Parts: sequence; structure tokens; C-alpha cells
Amino acid sequence: MISALLICYNEEKIIRRCLESIKWIDEIVVVDAYSTDETLKICKQYTDKIYEKKWEGFSRQKIFGLTKCNGDWIFSIDADEICTEQLKEEIINKIKNSDCKEDGFLIPRKNYFKNHRLKFGGSYPDYQLRLFRKTKATVNERLVHESFKVDGIISKLKNCIEHYPYRNFNQYLEKINTYSSLSAQEKFNLGKKTNLFLIVFNPIFEFKKNYFLQLGFLDGIAGFYKALFHFLSKLYTQIKLWELNYSKKNNE
Repeated sequence: MISALLICYNEEKIIRRCLESIKWIDEIVVVDAYSTDETLKICKQYTDKIYEKKWEGFSRQKIFGLTKCNGDWIFSIDADEICTEQLKEEIINKIKNSDCKEDGFLIPRKNYFKNHRLKFGGSYPDYQLRLFRKTKATVNERLVHESFKVDGIISKLKNCIEHYPYRNFNQYLEKINTYSSLSAQEKFNLGKKTNLFLIVFNPIFEFKKNYFLQLGFLDGIAGFYKALFHFLSKLYTQIKLWELNYSKKNNE
């Protein structure tokens, strides 16, 4: 039995496409952070395993969700992602194979900027650990970029998840603001500091790496925007980290 795990909040514009792509899965478990739009109404059309939980961070939501999954195998997917038909068939074939020795699978992910597929700038294959045996998995408790860990054998699947995180500029700027705050807080909690040099040159280095060294320019204007947003994310993180340390120093 396979359980799909999906955490969400106010995703009415995109979640139906995700749910349509996983309706073949035996059980769909949704952990919703009290959405105020039509997200829950849409989810109820696909599953009755819906749990509302106050937002406590990505890791905590997923840890909670795992406890509600009944499947031997877990397939974790985000609201802005789609399980392709080819991936569906590959997963079914792997799970049904009695000789399957793996405890988890890394799945490549195709990232899109609006409807333009990003092939460069570190955007592909972007492997994600998303399919695993429930008894072998844990979640690392990071504030941002949380991930699953599997104690066992891990291999790679060939077919992809499709990822559509960039619907429009405003939405992505909001995401940058949220993620950079979490990243800065995480670094601050670990005792990390920043300075003028890092604030100025770390974002510039990341832009050059993404756009030139990783050939992001080959993705055209979409590749430029991706590199630019990556630059802004690093800049915001460094500034917010400085702000946290400055406030701490003034309060001592």
C-alpha cells in the first residue's frame, strides 16, 4: 500500500492539478494549516484523510503527516508539483517487485519558471528523496529546506516530478521573503554571523555561479530571472542574519 503525503495552506489555485496526478495512490493524506480559501473543499473531492494542524513549520507538518499515513510506502509531494504518468508507472513497478531491496528512491524533478522548463542553472536533475518505506524514514527538523532521511538502501528513479513554483513575480517575491527569514533564523540559531563582505559578495557569487558556471543563461530570460531571484534570496538572508545579530547585541 502506498500513501501520498501532502502538506498545504491556501493552495486553491494549484492543488487540484497535484491531486489529479496522485489519485491513483491507495491513500492520500493531507495536512492543512487551516486554509482560508477553497483548498479544503478541493481536497475533499479526492480524499477523506484530511487533518487540520496549526502551522509549526515544514518539518513538523510532515512529521505529523507521517503518523497519519497507513501505507508501507510513502510518496511525498508538494502542492506545486505533479506526478507524471511515466513516474506513476515506474513507482508501481518498483513497489510491486518482490525483489525490491531499496528502502527509498531519489526522484528527479523538472523545474519550471511559469511554463518554461529550466534545464540549467542547477535546476535539473534536482533529485529529491520522495518515495520511501515508512518504517525507514525520518524528517530532519530544519526551518527551511527540510528533507526526509532514510536508514537503508537508496537508489534513483528515471522519471520525474514536475515542479511549478513560479506562478508570477509577486508570488515568488513573497516566497523569497518567507524562505530568507527562515534561513536567516536557522543560521542565527546555529550561531552564524555575517558582515559587509558577505552581504555584498555572497549574493553576487551565487548569481555568477547559477547564471554562468551552471549555464543558467542557456535557459534564456527565464534563466536570468531564476538567477536574479536566487541572488535576492541570498541577499535577503544575509541582511536578515545581520539584523538578528544586531538586535541580539543591542539587547545584551
